[in-house]
Amino acid sequence: MTTTTTYIAFLRAINVGGRTVKMERLRALFAELGLGNVRSYIQTGNVFFTTEEPADEPTAGAARAALTGRIEEHLERSLGYPVPVMLRTVDEVAGLLAAEPFRGVAVTPDVRLVLAFLSEPLPASLPLPFRSPKGNVEVLGADQGAAYVVVRQDGKWVTEGMFGKAYQGSVTSRFLHTTEKILAAARKA
Repeated sequence: MTTTTTYIAFLRAINVGGRTVKMERLRALFAELGLGNVRSYIQTGNVFFTTEEPADEPTAGAARAALTGRIEEHLERSLGYPVPVMLRTVDEVAGLLAAEPFRGVAVTPDVRLVLAFLSEPLPASLPLPFRSPKGNVEVLGADQGAAYVVVRQDGKWVTEGMFGKAYQGSVTSRFLHTTEKILAAARKA
């Protein structure tokens, strides 16, 4: 059994560090893979598309992993550098936001609420909540696909090494308010 699924591809390394990709080109690269209804949102590597995929587990998980690999390989061949891709369905992102992972966190001008999309679950050895040695980053919790991070803007913040040396996966982060806007844009027909 197959079904049409709308994905949000959260891309790492798009339009940062001197690597500039126009969104028109990025959309074309996704369309070259036969993905449907390809759209993008802002310049930071958020792409929406539809695809036919198996709806029953475990086939769906294997299909998503294969699709992620195809996209990453195509982007690297086309752009000349690796672009880690974290695929989430619209429903998964909606569920993540509906869970209100930052409930009770006081937002001040120095505090940023961040969703870190993960390619792999965090290691079980990482105690949650986890606070960085400098105290400017606090990981409140995580599920298999995302970590909920409070960043205090008292210094430079980067996702690399955010979870310590034990985490070997890829991470790309979006502010909570940006993720809400990404979801709203992905839901538009």
